[in-house]
Amino acid sequence: MPSFRQQPPQGPPPGAPYYDDQPRRDRDHEPEPPARKSRKKVWISAGLVLALLAGGAGWAYFKTDWFDGNGETVSYGKPPAGGKGDGSGAASGGAAKPSGDPDLSLPTGPAAEFKQTTKLDDGTRISKTRLKGAKSGFEGDVWVWTPKEYDDPKYAKSGFPVMIALPGGNGYPTNYWADRSLGLQKAISEGAAKGTSLPFILVMPVLNPDAKYYYDGSDIPNQPKMGTWMAEDVPELARANFRTWKSRDGWAFMGNSSGAFVGLKQLMQHPDKFRAVIANGGETAPDSPLWKGFKAEMDANDPGKLAQKLIATKGSPELYVNFQYGTKEGGRDRLEKFQRENGKGPIKIDLYEIKGGDHNGWDYVRGMKEQGLQAISKIMKGPKADGG
Repeated sequence: MPSFRQQPPQGPPPGAPYYDDQPRRDRDHEPEPPARKSRKKVWISAGLVLALLAGGAGWAYFKTDWFDGNGETVSYGKPPAGGKGDGSGAASGGAAKPSGDPDLSLPTGPAAEFKQTTKLDDGTRISKTRLKGAKSGFEGDVWVWTPKEYDDPKYAKSGFPVMIALPGGNGYPTNYWADRSLGLQKAISEGAAKGTSLPFILVMPVLNPDAKYYYDGSDIPNQPKMGTWMAEDVPELARANFRTWKSRDGWAFMGNSSGAFVGLKQLMQHPDKFRAVIANGGETAPDSPLWKGFKAEMDANDPGKLAQKLIATKGSPELYVNFQYGTKEGGRDRLEKFQRENGKGPIKIDLYEIKGGDHNGWDYVRGMKEQGLQAISKIMKGPKADGG
């Protein structure tokens, strides 16, 4: 099976960090420690700060832009007094009463503690919390972002769709989608303003429990239960703190490389929970070395095998897969093969080619702006003004 080779990203913003999306199998053994890999990022960031401070206006820009308010508590919808929702939709602080849509899910609590990590130009903020998964037992960081529509009074009684965004590379200890330089949040905001994208809530968890191996977003025997973390605990965090939709039409994945595999696998494994995935330059079969000796369990986490079961099952819910790949990267044959073999019955698969695109987040965001966000938005449930 061919594998992707990371090339230097083309056209990132000046001073933006470099993101390593090398294929999983190239990094399963003895990956470079995260501290060493991030040295370039540290020096670039330091240089940017010095440049901003050099002039009289530099400090004012620095103070009011990316880092203004970092570390401060970010408040979202509060649960009812007592810490847990009662299903009534009532919330502390005088929140709006629920609409008549039975699909609406208001915050159930308990409320998580979110701290700002980045502020965007439109005033929206990316924040982080620490989640101890009730189902998986795994504890890790999760970043979230809500579009400005979420705080618009006309949507106060409405649910919002959730996109779980997964990084490539190790995906630990950070999730690079929480860095504003890639432009994912901006792409969603601009698309929502143009009517080409739904205003998704972004939930951005760590992908792996450590930087030593890839865990395929699965419950590998004798390892942290990363499949349960992704399918149960991370969505539960969103339901506890945000206005969402109960139905699968309000839930999707998006991921790069190894994260694309995890999103694809989760969709095929849990068609009752998720509606769609945008899979950017990803693998289509499990390949963690930790599966050794557990072939049956590995097969149960193979997207192709899962897809074939869905195709053979009458009444299976319809799923949508949006594959993206850049013309400067390899792997198109693998995606075409998956599409040819599994794009039938309840599974709809598009394959979008990003002209001049390479295996990096900036080019994948460009592809999403060109096609992916619009395609996925057409089949998912968006917010309704005044509760609909």
